[in-house]
Amino acid sequence: MTGHTTPIHQGTASSPEKNNEVLPLSDSTPRASAPTRDAGRPGYVIGVDYGTLSGRAVVVRVSDGAELGTATLAYPHAVMDSTLAATGEQLPPEWALQVPSDYVDVLRTAVPAAVRDAGIDPQDVIGIATDFTACTMVPTLADGTPLNEVPGYEGRPHAYVKLWKHHAAQGQANRINELAAERGEVWLPRYGGLISSEWEFAKGLQLLEEDPELYGRMDHWVEAADWIVWQLTGEYVRNACTAGYKGIYQDGAYPSEEFLAALNPDFAGFAREKVEHTIGALASKAGTLSEEAAGWTGLPAGIAVAVGNVDAHVTSPAAQATDPGQMVAIMGTSTCHVMNSDKLAEVPGMCGVVDGGIVEGFYGYEAGQSGVGDIFAWFVAHQVPGDIRDAAAAEGQSVHEYLTEQAQAEPVGAHGLVALDWHSGNRSVLVDHELSGTIVGLTLATRPHEIYRALLESTAFGTRKIVETFNTAGVPVTEFVAAGGLIRNPFLMQVYADVLNMPISVIGSSQGPALGSAIHAAVAAGAYEDIHAAAAAMGRLHRAAYTPDADRAAAYDALYREYTELHDYFGRGTNDVMHRLKALRRSAHNRQEVPV
Repeated sequence: MTGHTTPIHQGTASSPEKNNEVLPLSDSTPRASAPTRDAGRPGYVIGVDYGTLSGRAVVVRVSDGAELGTATLAYPHAVMDSTLAATGEQLPPEWALQVPSDYVDVLRTAVPAAVRDAGIDPQDVIGIATDFTACTMVPTLADGTPLNEVPGYEGRPHAYVKLWKHHAAQGQANRINELAAERGEVWLPRYGGLISSEWEFAKGLQLLEEDPELYGRMDHWVEAADWIVWQLTGEYVRNACTAGYKGIYQDGAYPSEEFLAALNPDFAGFAREKVEHTIGALASKAGTLSEEAAGWTGLPAGIAVAVGNVDAHVTSPAAQATDPGQMVAIMGTSTCHVMNSDKLAEVPGMCGVVDGGIVEGFYGYEAGQSGVGDIFAWFVAHQVPGDIRDAAAAEGQSVHEYLTEQAQAEPVGAHGLVALDWHSGNRSVLVDHELSGTIVGLTLATRPHEIYRALLESTAFGTRKIVETFNTAGVPVTEFVAAGGLIRNPFLMQVYADVLNMPISVIGSSQGPALGSAIHAAVAAGAYEDIHAAAAAMGRLHRAAYTPDADRAAAYDALYREYTELHDYFGRGTNDVMHRLKALRRSAHNRQEVPV
């Protein structure tokens, strides 16, 4: 699209007569195959990746995607999942909150530090883009002020950001799912038949029912991905990705007021009053950098700021995976699986399918695992004895490296174990955060490295379950692309290749989301015609970096059959013990019993 202004599309609550197309927010800036600036000067863009614990800025050269400088800021308040920092109040189970000012601190510190690290003139930066964890929600006033910054509300937990892994709205999610299934809501199959407790509507309903005063005070229920763009530009624009995947925006409409009122009469206007707003297509320009944000970042005011995006989805162009069938797994604390397709299908247990949700012009599919790296980190932090730690230190290795080295020396199945990767619940294909992790086969002879390997394998089995489900539903996975921090473990990557019995391609950048954001910034700034051209020039991928071993793949088939038995036994209603244990935990917390 070149050289003209397109209409702005506004999302509406249950308005079938509305145009269901999400349109670019463009101005008269032309899209060309080279940066639209003085050809004698270099051009750079900045990608800012907001993760669970920190935000990272990366400076990228527009011409070839070279990453020239980077800087990271750990969020000062980290994740509040046990106590509220402002008061010391204990939080209930399954809560996960953050402080939105931490996100602005990333702009103030990491962005100028990355520019200094790159050694470039900030005047040569032509655009900036951001990505975020999702669904991460910020309750705000009309001007974007977070409720926790309103005097008198700093002690109210519901005034803070609800991070993606806030699962305390499971009861509300259950009611949404039950009512939607009962009424035959047409949007439900687009999400694999279940809405997650992580998403906008479940969390919003929890806010209403647990703190109605705050709910009434809130003007906007904003994805953090969009809130940070609001801070950069002074303009609030919803991105098509989170609107579709996390905000139940399908075919030009949100769930109807009738449906929402059936959940709770006071919830009837939620979509229209709190959620609905201008929606911008991915890789388009949300606005320009404001004078205030220019002061924070040291960048020129007026440069392009791209529409917000999600950390997983924005990684696809960084891995040159913008075509149908390329499933990108962003593997970190959790794993998100995203893939483009030219066909619309209903995949059981998928997190969603959204028109233009990853790349404009294709249907974007999402699935995921709620816990991956988090599971490995939990085991190392809480289950490894001191002698193992001492041995790792003596070898100059991390505990992860030491356990991996021990584990990879044994053949498949030698540990006699099989584990379920549900320590943070199951996002796909069961979509049930009441599930929990388990290990079968433990004996008094079981060693820590054997458990560690079983946990690694469990996450590969969970991914195989997702891939098989997509294939069966008629959305074939033709290439599996790994990205994220866990690609640094070669043994883990080989396990995935053997368990999936297919080659694993690996992104050629350690900063996939930030690079992906930078690529989106380049398109928004007019440096490339579209995301495909930008990805070809600026992304990088090592194809088939790991290939399966036939003997190991066959051995893993046997273990996977056992995983599937357990998966269905605990996850499909045969034995709901995990649900009952979660209920007992909540009951004990609510009684607030004092230990004797």
